[in-house]
Amino acid sequence: MSIQYNERDKTFTLHTKTSTYQMVVESHRYLLHCYYGDRIEGQNLSFLIQPQDRGFAANPPDAEGDRTLSVDTLPQEYSTFGVGDFRESCLDVRNADGSVAADLRYSEHRIYKGKKALAGLPASYGDPEQVDTLEIDLEDAVSGVCVTLQYSVFEEYDILARAARVSNQGAHTLMLDRALSMCLDDPLPVQKDVITFYGRHMGERNLERTALRHGKIRVESARGASSPHHNPFVILCDAGATETSGACCAFSLVYSGSFMAQVEVDQTDSSRFVMGIDPQTFSWELKAGEAFQAPEVLICYSTNGLAEMSNKLHRFQLRHLVRGPYKTKRCPVLVNNWEATYFDFDTEKLLALAEAAKEVGIEMLVLDDGWFGRRNSDTTSLGDWFANTEKLKGGLGCLGRRLRGMGLEFGLWFEPEMVSPASLLMDEHPAWCLKMPGRANATSRSQCVLNMGLAAVQDYLFDCMAKIIREADLAYIKWDMNRSITNAYSDELPAHRQGEVWHRYILGVYALLERLVQAFPELLIESCASGGGRYDAGMLYYSPQVWASDNTDAIDRLAIQYGNSFGFAMKTMGSHVSVCPNHQTGRTTPLTTRGLVAMAGSFGYEMDLTRLDAQEKRQIKRQIAQFKEQWAIHQLGEYHRLTDPRKNHWFAAWQVVSEDRCISLVTIVVREPIANPPVLYVKLRGLEPTGVYTDEQGGRYTGAALMSAGLVLPPMRGDYPSVQVQLRHI
Repeated sequence: MSIQYNERDKTFTLHTKTSTYQMVVESHRYLLHCYYGDRIEGQNLSFLIQPQDRGFAANPPDAEGDRTLSVDTLPQEYSTFGVGDFRESCLDVRNADGSVAADLRYSEHRIYKGKKALAGLPASYGDPEQVDTLEIDLEDAVSGVCVTLQYSVFEEYDILARAARVSNQGAHTLMLDRALSMCLDDPLPVQKDVITFYGRHMGERNLERTALRHGKIRVESARGASSPHHNPFVILCDAGATETSGACCAFSLVYSGSFMAQVEVDQTDSSRFVMGIDPQTFSWELKAGEAFQAPEVLICYSTNGLAEMSNKLHRFQLRHLVRGPYKTKRCPVLVNNWEATYFDFDTEKLLALAEAAKEVGIEMLVLDDGWFGRRNSDTTSLGDWFANTEKLKGGLGCLGRRLRGMGLEFGLWFEPEMVSPASLLMDEHPAWCLKMPGRANATSRSQCVLNMGLAAVQDYLFDCMAKIIREADLAYIKWDMNRSITNAYSDELPAHRQGEVWHRYILGVYALLERLVQAFPELLIESCASGGGRYDAGMLYYSPQVWASDNTDAIDRLAIQYGNSFGFAMKTMGSHVSVCPNHQTGRTTPLTTRGLVAMAGSFGYEMDLTRLDAQEKRQIKRQIAQFKEQWAIHQLGEYHRLTDPRKNHWFAAWQVVSEDRCISLVTIVVREPIANPPVLYVKLRGLEPTGVYTDEQGGRYTGAALMSAGLVLPPMRGDYPSVQVQLRHI
């Protein structure tokens, strides 16, 4: 079993294929962290913890004068506030008397095969032969608070899944002012970097690497969604770690609401990493006998650099997080009508687009915003989920039947979480909107936010959406969210519980998604939030495809997709070929380049296909045929970032390798052509060193030559030229 408990040493040891994670219960029953790193067999690692008398460090009352024992200097497995640890806490408990404190000591533990679901939350899953679980109870004797630390070990993938459940076993009602998911204290001196991903709408997932320093480095979102601005995915790595060397540890929060992730270096040069729900937008009343479940964090360890870490996480997501048929099945090649028509469409326009799509080999038409209520602009009708029959003669059912008669599947856009002030829904149910008493509601994109924590709202949306899915026989829905949460107040909750609104909101989103997944198990759901504003591990549990960005410019997408690749499987990334000049940047890029960039993700189109000339139609037809032939390598293969767009402004290159290492595709996009350029080489990865590979021109190379000496890039000229090199093992 991958989890071992040594009764004599009081150590818990968790082994994955290449890593070891160890904790110890010390003599006062504090649960301390010993080690997380390369796999070590048969060793009590608590010798790494060296208690010392630190000036002014608070000592617990049962330490009997031992000034070396302080929760402020020892590596805690789950930190609390109020009893002497002045570093960042995971748990702030406001007791019935108003005091804020919890002194957690080890009580008991359980080890078992398999993994339990987390109530109301997305989480990783696995059969008993694939995963082992450890639960450790830590109790506060005064308040009756019990924190159950949950550790599940996916040994094959070097993945630990961590979470925490807080229960009130006392007699009085408590308030949680924060309840984070995990704490990781490293007692060893710090020489590490932290990698985070920042951005903005249409400029998501920019990598930023920072050396750890004394104090706190923090990323967070208080927007009600994980947001395009910061992502709940963080990497801690050796200062010298590269794509192919060095220890790396990724933390991916399986949660789609407001979050916080922070690394802190303290007075002893030790580090503390914490992650979970953003405390600024959270509080929770916990009555006697009740429990609160914090979200899960997936922790992935690699001893051989960032590429190995990413590929472990990619494989794990597609096997133990994403659900449904599309976790390994190819998603349909679709065309979305948004950039083709915006709000200006009718049935005949859509059918003309569908005819053009069918001609080139596209498999699905997706009807985006504007099909419902009186929606002719973004100022009205959100929440009125019935077809605009002035645009769609005969309604959605008729359109769906005509599309299926042409051999196409039908997909539809929704924005379920929002409501327009100018809508029938707002007129009929004004109390369903998040709104603070005495304050005018802030709008964004002319819309307000529904209180997704209300069962009545969830029921209304499910009934509307389920009726349309059945009527139109939808194969796909695009679930959008186009604004951050403001005016977070619920009439259903008393004043002292308004801090629950934010978390109850995302629980309501999850509840509605789960109802849809269960009612329509074959339905493909693509998550979107103004593009990539809610691209997180939580949404992958319901949505095997996520729209990475509203920016469809192929050159901008190089950086966006580079950032995405660190934490998210390429199959989950929606990526489309759009028209030029591009609608977001005005840039003109060759159709070949747009196609090769989009093939890195779940492939589709975002353009008016009825305006294509004969040559463009032939080219798109070839692109689609090429993608259908290669999709499994692009989406399920091993992915390698060969260049860094922050450093290489000349060209971008990436590589995918089939699982059997027999086929490799190398894609190169020239960003800035140079006159009289030198010969360019790029070193490949993931090949069989002694194997012989041939390219489409008949060149023969050993895998070792391609990985150590490199592939010679063909000369390319013009604006943003590109090429794909296919290598086959012979």
